[in-house]
Amino acid sequence: MPAYKDSERKTWDALFYYTDWTGKRKRKHKRGFKQKKDAKKFEDDFLTKVSRSPDMTFSSLVALYREDMAGRLKQTTIQSKDWMLEAHIIPFFGELPINEITPAHIRKWQSGLMGNEKKYAPTYLKTINNQLTAVLNYAVRFYGLPSNPCHVAGSMGRKNADAMKFWTHDQFEQFLEHVEKPSARVGFLLLFWTGIRIGELLALDEFDFNFDNGTVSISKNFQVLNGEPVVWEPKTTKSKRTTHVPAAILQTVQDYIKCLYDYTPGDRLFPFTKHYFQKSLRRTCDAAEMDYIRLHDLRHSHASLLIEMGVPIILVSERLGHDDIQTTLRTYGHLYPSRHEETVQKLDEMIAKAAEKSGAEK
Repeated sequence: MPAYKDSERKTWDALFYYTDWTGKRKRKHKRGFKQKKDAKKFEDDFLTKVSRSPDMTFSSLVALYREDMAGRLKQTTIQSKDWMLEAHIIPFFGELPINEITPAHIRKWQSGLMGNEKKYAPTYLKTINNQLTAVLNYAVRFYGLPSNPCHVAGSMGRKNADAMKFWTHDQFEQFLEHVEKPSARVGFLLLFWTGIRIGELLALDEFDFNFDNGTVSISKNFQVLNGEPVVWEPKTTKSKRTTHVPAAILQTVQDYIKCLYDYTPGDRLFPFTKHYFQKSLRRTCDAAEMDYIRLHDLRHSHASLLIEMGVPIILVSERLGHDDIQTTLRTYGHLYPSRHEETVQKLDEMIAKAAEKSGAEK
């Protein structure tokens, strides 16, 4: 249907039909053009865009994305994606056709999140932005969207958090003096002295410990999925590992197991969730008058302790269960002391000895 004039408003309307990405015939009507050629141009541009890319809504795209990813990602990853999509992305983009989402839309959405009174952490903002980018990349790859507007709009937040926080041995001992519950005390000891992740700690049972060899086997990970406790495979293949544990810590674990009431061998030694240790950590930090750090910072504390002891980076990587040494270097490389002056001094000594030898030969 050609453009026609609205005699009351004295403007031009674009009214036409098109076939959407599913094959359905739809009607498009847009008012308010100053001239007929403007209305006609809108129709031509719209039809060109529809012919090259789908006009499904963002919510429809997300449904397709979820269905496709369901069998490719871990359920915990899917759950995390769903939460961010439902809470932060779909409310803004849900009803927009994906081929009408522009960089300006992206920038406006980003500004809203960055100015949110909750003051989301920069790393969290970056993660949310990555989710939107991933969904629209999916549309580019599989549904004919010409390009991803996120790439033009740019990102928000940042990949890395502020300066890493960790405790020294003395600080950890100060903290430990104020831990009241035995279960929390033993859990914190294992986190600090082995560097295991909180999910790995929560999955441990007594059979994971070899008290004769002085080791603990990390082979599973505990998480809560849709309100239900679940024990999964570890985070990565390299996360499956056997870690040596200091003798004093192993003895503490043995004493703890003996004191457990109504414990069935094979049950989790710490039948709690992450929240239990987070709450205990915060309460104890207050009691000890110490700055609060995260549970994951106890893992950082273990790594920094190893580095201070002069443990090679490859052994640190193996102990932490990193997938490759590059992950360890990116995370902890800056903690290794600089050896530049020492290196230059040794080079000077070698040159001096060579010169001395050459002079003696003459």
